[in-house]
This record gives sequence, structure tokens and C-alpha cells, in this order.
Amino acid sequence: MRQLSLRSACTRLTSTAAQSRLPQCARSAAVRLSSASLPYSSTSQHSKLVVPLSRSARSYSTEASAADKEPVVGQGETHEFKAETKKLLHIVAHSLYSQREVFVRELISNASDALEKLRQLQTTSADVSSDMPLEIDIAVNQEQKTISFRDSGIGMTEEELKENLGTIARSGSKAFIEKMQANAETKDTASSIVGQFGVGFYSAFMVGDKIKVYTRSAKPGSEGYCWESDGLGSYTLAKAENVPVGTRIEISVKDDAKEFLNEEKLSEIIKKYSNFVGFPISVNGTKVNTVEALWTKDKSAIAAEDHKNFYRFISHTFDDPMYHLVYKADGPLSIRSILYAPSKNPETLGFERTKPGVNLYSRKVLIMPNAEKLLPEWLRFIKGVVDSEDLPLNLSRELLQNGPIIMRLKSIMTSRIIKWLQDEARSDASKYADFFREFGVYVKEGVCQDVENQKDIAKLLRFETSGKEAKQLVSLDEYVEAMPESQEHIYYFCTPNRKVGVDSPYYEPFKEHNIEVLFLHHPLDEFVMGRLSEYNGKRLVSVDSEEAGKALNKLSKASQDSASDSAALTKEQTDELTAWLRESMGTQVRDVRVSERYMTYPAIVVDFDSPAVRRMMKMMAGNSQEPMPLSPCTVEINPRDPVITGLYTLKSKNEELARKIALQLLDNALIAAGVMDNPQTMLKRLNDILAATVN
Repeated sequence: MRQLSLRSACTRLTSTAAQSRLPQCARSAAVRLSSASLPYSSTSQHSKLVVPLSRSARSYSTEASAADKEPVVGQGETHEFKAETKKLLHIVAHSLYSQREVFVRELISNASDALEKLRQLQTTSADVSSDMPLEIDIAVNQEQKTISFRDSGIGMTEEELKENLGTIARSGSKAFIEKMQANAETKDTASSIVGQFGVGFYSAFMVGDKIKVYTRSAKPGSEGYCWESDGLGSYTLAKAENVPVGTRIEISVKDDAKEFLNEEKLSEIIKKYSNFVGFPISVNGTKVNTVEALWTKDKSAIAAEDHKNFYRFISHTFDDPMYHLVYKADGPLSIRSILYAPSKNPETLGFERTKPGVNLYSRKVLIMPNAEKLLPEWLRFIKGVVDSEDLPLNLSRELLQNGPIIMRLKSIMTSRIIKWLQDEARSDASKYADFFREFGVYVKEGVCQDVENQKDIAKLLRFETSGKEAKQLVSLDEYVEAMPESQEHIYYFCTPNRKVGVDSPYYEPFKEHNIEVLFLHHPLDEFVMGRLSEYNGKRLVSVDSEEAGKALNKLSKASQDSASDSAALTKEQTDELTAWLRESMGTQVRDVRVSERYMTYPAIVVDFDSPAVRRMMKMMAGNSQEPMPLSPCTVEINPRDPVITGLYTLKSKNEELARKIALQLLDNALIAAGVMDNPQTMLKRLNDILAATVN
């Protein structure tokens, strides 16, 4: 903002608008002064002399300039920046930050630090003088194209202005923290200070071509000062009158940054980055930060309604959270957090992949929204806030520096969330089952991706089982607990739905022997079981695998030995038939053999590519419309089934029809296994078999 010379100030006072606001004596004096001859040097580096005006009450009027309220008096001295070069200042102001809007966060953080310093010094009975409310006021003047940030904090002396603003990358807050931590009585209170690097102030040059700072220290007897710079390597410092205790930063906004003169946009930026700063923030008199930082409160002091409102604020949704967690820790890292599990999964509604839902804060200032490095990807559905003052931030406070602290924070939070969900599952199994139906796919992703926590994540899995009613879910722990001592493995069956599984020839022997089987219906389930491989010392075995057949051999053999074998083929007959079937079925089969498992079906296939594997292969092939060729599989026949015994006789009487029946047996077995992509190809053969039967 332009500084007014004595002549121009008086000329303004003689204007009609100005005179209407002044008493008669003041108007007469102004007329006399405006006609006087005054010295003026256009080449001086010093600030011009101005007439001190009485400061009115704090307001947001766009009619008066800052110089009218806090006039500069005496000569201003021009100084070169102490640190480094003009290039460094240019880098800080124009290249350090990825988004220009963060200047709001940086200046509010500085203001918050100033307020916190004053409050802490008042608490420790330090010699400071200020009775103003601790708050941050932001004024937007669209006519004059200025934005002002005012705080009623600790303020600065002339020397502190030179040290803190005249030296790039020198942090007054960091020095204050070090001083406070050296004192045992105030060591813990220093944790509320945000500043660390001493460059945040210069972010204002991203949107402003000139910055003025009016400040007065809270130390008794301190004078007011005006600091001014265009960010090109030097600054001017002069005394100013009527400056209240605190600091006001006035930015003359560039033409290409006029969007920041919009009050609504400015308020949105404040809510995004600085909503939880511990002091009131207002824009042109309207308070902006109305939501409280719940994670700083004791969990017993947070009501259910508070959780609901806070969850909706941070998640930008209108549903209610299903679970909430308030977690605090002081070691090995300082952590304050509040987390929520939603009640609805947006990914199931057809929306795009959910972004990470936890925002990362440091001392209640947003560092990273939707922080990707904070939690593993499978926990992206969790919403909330994690606040840590131990974060290894980079200079712009926008990015985390990779290192052991971040990895440790990620490990701590991940373990705590898993334990939280386990506790919720034990507390209310029915409610957790509802949660798992919505978010179980994320848990399954965790089993596949998070090797470090895989065993603990597996405790969160839930499945249907043949031993319970449909839709009733059990955990792997519950399954193992119900297993008879003689059972060696955990058996599961990947099937499109429960009815298909119950009617399958693969489930039949387990049903016959009263062995419980987990029914898995999600496409990801097979990969989950493959990655998990075992649980609590028990191998996870698919009922359609050869391993399951071997495990059932003893039970099946006992059942078959006790049954009548009068209708079964002899060993010589089965050897003859299996050799003929291998030749008739061709390259589609690897082998044909007699099944040792109990079954009432004529034949099944084993050792085949599962439907999930075939879908993955098709995706890798570009989802081609061409049918995916079947890998050779093994066919097991039931020598007691009438179709098999009849086929043995038929091959000697009508080999052409017998071959068609043999191929149909293979197709039927492939359909039962869920690996036939196009059953229509067998229709002509099936009609031929029907025609031969009825004739």
C-alpha cells in the first residue's frame, strides 16, 4: 500500500468525504497544511513523512488504508537481506511450494505461533503487556487489492524484525521452542508451536508483489514498526504509530492472484489447511474455523453427536460412522488421532477407487490431505485425522521425508487399526458382520498385499460355511475351534453362490463325512487363500484340489469298502475304460483315472485352472472376445456309476455314440468345475445323444 506524504495526507483531509468525518478545527488545520511548501526528494530511499492519524476501532472497512490507521513516522531505513542472495528469496517465494494457496496456511501458522507464544509467556508470568483477545483476523479489500492477516500475539521488536524477517530461513518459532524446552517447567508446552524453518512468511510473495508488516512487541514499552519489501532482495524498516500489540501482514495482491481476494475461496482454504488451529480465525468479521479438533480431547469428553458431525466434516459425506477410534500415544512417537470406519462403501456404488481418507496434521495444521504414505492402501476406506509433532517434514511442509520415523508411524497406526477392528468384532459379532459385508474386500486386499500384518489381518476375515445358515458369517478362528481333532486342514470352496456349492460334486464327499467347508463367493477369495496358504497351523485346502482328494481317501475308501461293489467295474475293466477315455478325449485331458473320493457323479475334473485364474489370464490377454483355451486337466471317474458301467459296454457295441458320450461327460465335469466358458458348443453333440437315446 502506498505511503502518504505530508502534503498528500493533508490534501486527502481537505476532501469533501474526509472533512465530513473531521471536526472543524482539524479541517482548518488541514487546509493550512495542504497549502504549505514542503521539501520532498524523489530519489530518497527513506520512507516519506506522513501525518499521524488517530486510529479508529478495528474494522474491515474498505474506505481507509492501513497507513491511515498505523502511520509510518520518521525515516525508514533500507536493508539488504542478511541471508544468501536474491535468488534464494526468489526460490522460496516462487519455487518451494507446489500450490500458491498454502500461503494462507503459512501465515495463519505464523499467527497461531505468535498467539501461542504470548499465551505461554502470560502463563509463566513473563513480563508481557496485552489484554486483547487471542484471535486471528483476516481482512480482504477487493478495491485496494489487499489481504491482511492480523494477530494479537507476541509481536516483534525492531531487532526481532531484522532477525526473523530480514534473514531468510531463520525461524523465530524454532528458537522460541529451543528456549522453552531448555526450561523444564515449559518443556511440554512448546509442542503447540508450529513453525520450524523460517520460510513460511515469504510464501506471501507467491501472490503479492509487496508486503507490509505492522508489529509491536508485547514487551512493555515497545514501539510499533512497519517492515516493507517487494521481495527483490531488500526491505525497509521504519517506526509506526498506533500499532497495537501483535502483527498485521498486508499483502498487495498480484493481478494473476485475484482469486484470493474472494472471501469464499479464502474461507475454503482456511477450512482445508487451518480449520483446527487453536484460535478463532475470521474473514472480514465472520468466524471460519467453527469445528473443534476432537482428536485433542479426551475420548470420554466426546459425545456421539460430536463424532457424527466431525466424521461428516472430514469425510464430506452424510452417512454416519459405523465405528470410531480415539487413539493417543506419547512413545515412541507423539500421536494424536481420531479415526472412523464408514457405514457405506462408495466403491460398491460404482464410484471410482477411493482415495486414502486420513489427513495428516502436525500441531493441528494440515500437512497432507488424503495422506498416501500414512497407511497401507488396503486401509484407504478409513477416514480421520492423525496428528504428530514428530513428522520429518520437508522445507515447504507439504511433503513427508521418507525415513524410519514415517515407516514407524505407518506401522504403529496400521497395527492399532487392525487391533481396533478385532476389538469391535469381538464386542458385537453381528455388527461386525455387517461391516465386513461392506468392507470385506479391503480386508482381503490387505491379506494379499500387507505381508507384515497378514496373520493379524486374517483374523478379520469372515466367510459363509456349510455348518451355518446362509448369510451367517464365521471367522477362521471359529472354524478351527469347531474342527474335530482328526481333521487336518481347513477346507474351502470358491463358488459363485451357496446353492452351486451345495450341489457340487466337489462338496459332496465333505457333506457325506460331515466335514465343514467354507463357501467363498468373491472373485478375490481364491487369491486370498493362495496368499494366506495356512492359518493357525492348519493348511487351507480347496475341496476341488488333488490334495483334498488325497485327504479324503481314507474316509472314502472305508465307505466304498462297506458298500456293495456288485455293480462296479473290475480293475481290468476300469484299466481298459480309462485307456480308451484318454484316447477319446484327446488333448483336453492330461490323464483319466479312477476316483478314490466318495461321489455319486459319473466323473469330475481335478488339477485344472480355477475360474479366478482363467479370469486373470483373460484380463492379461486384453479381455479378448475369443474363448480362453482350457489347460489339460485330469478326469476322475466313478466305476460304480451306471453311466460309467454302461459306457464300458456301449464302446464295444456303438463306439461312435460312446465317444460322444465320453466327450459329454468331460463337458459336464468342466461345467461342474466352473471352467467352461461357452457351453453352447456342446449342444449339437447333446442333441445327437438324445436322438440316439429316444430311437
